[in-house]
Amino acid sequence: MTVTDPVTNLQTLIRCASVTPAEGGALTALADMLAPLGFKVDRMTATEPGTPDIENLYARLGTDGPHLMFAGHTDVVPVGDAASWSHPPFAADIADGELFGRGAVDMKGGIACFVAAVARHIEKHGKPAGSISFLITGDEEGPAINGTVKLLQWAAERGETWDASLVGEPTNPDRLGDMIKIGRRGSISGFITAHGVQGHAAYPHLADNPVRSIIKLTEALLDPPFDAGTDNFQPSNLEVTTIDVGNAATNVIPARATAAFNIRFNDTWTAETLKAEIIARLDAAAADETLRPGRAPAKYDITWSERPSHVFLTRNNALIASLSSAIENTTGQRPVLSTTGGTSDARFIKDYCPVVEFGLVGKTMHMVDERVAVSDLETLTGIYQTFIKRWFENADL
Repeated sequence: MTVTDPVTNLQTLIRCASVTPAEGGALTALADMLAPLGFKVDRMTATEPGTPDIENLYARLGTDGPHLMFAGHTDVVPVGDAASWSHPPFAADIADGELFGRGAVDMKGGIACFVAAVARHIEKHGKPAGSISFLITGDEEGPAINGTVKLLQWAAERGETWDASLVGEPTNPDRLGDMIKIGRRGSISGFITAHGVQGHAAYPHLADNPVRSIIKLTEALLDPPFDAGTDNFQPSNLEVTTIDVGNAATNVIPARATAAFNIRFNDTWTAETLKAEIIARLDAAAADETLRPGRAPAKYDITWSERPSHVFLTRNNALIASLSSAIENTTGQRPVLSTTGGTSDARFIKDYCPVVEFGLVGKTMHMVDERVAVSDLETLTGIYQTFIKRWFENADL
């Protein structure tokens, strides 16, 4: 196997049907790439009652610091209707300069390129003056319970520490070099239940319609805006994602109505202060007399998703400058430093070391005919190779 070639690496990984939670042979293939380069490879399986067991991989080259971690995942989302693909989703076919397959962009392509970059660095400069590790999960596209969180804990319990991490998620919206993610907004989901009294639609005085309450409660979460944004983050944004009464009858006032919401929040808030603000808004809306003239405040309950994602911002100059200069040197383009988008496993890694994200162009991720330009694989490998060299030169700055 010629692991200096990112195209060959990626074809090997795509041909492993590693749809979450299946390992599909992808971690075995990755181990086979890393072991000949001198990496010590460990596999661990994480378990949790009520969730599928997940296989994960940790590999390290070197024993001394400074220590650079590359993080990512080999699991992929389902292919959907395979008949709709112009090329079989796990064949890794190349056509018109593009490599097709589930995971090509998200994110086996990033892994394939970083493996090739490390191999080329060793070929040209020898092993780095420090350590490089791969922290690869099989549970990023799933519930993220038995993946990166437990793999980090497992490694840390064995004495592993890291000075910086690069996550190879697809961060570029249009072309390679557009964007580095230096942080992520926080995320909280909640579920509201408004309680009423069931009754006949023709006799509303004998009932208490919770639909009026759930509309008022959700309106209070949508307006006014939570903030105007900060220097590094866009404004916090809450979206109501469903409202439901579970009522098939048109002449029955329901007993309860429910709503779900998700808010992506910036560094104006913590998870705790934001929850307090949301509850204050709901309490005020529930007590609004115009909602229920002559009646007591609306009754509601709120429950929260189990694990909020916390907002974070990376300020490590050596890490950001090394990656930015590698991108500009390779592409001629200076990347934007951004905190936009959803969450990623960087939200877990940030508790152990500074972390940034940079990978392929994300236009086709999760889509039918997910694909990557072959030329982008070579360019990303060049960026990663330059980054590795520069980070080890600058790690102590």
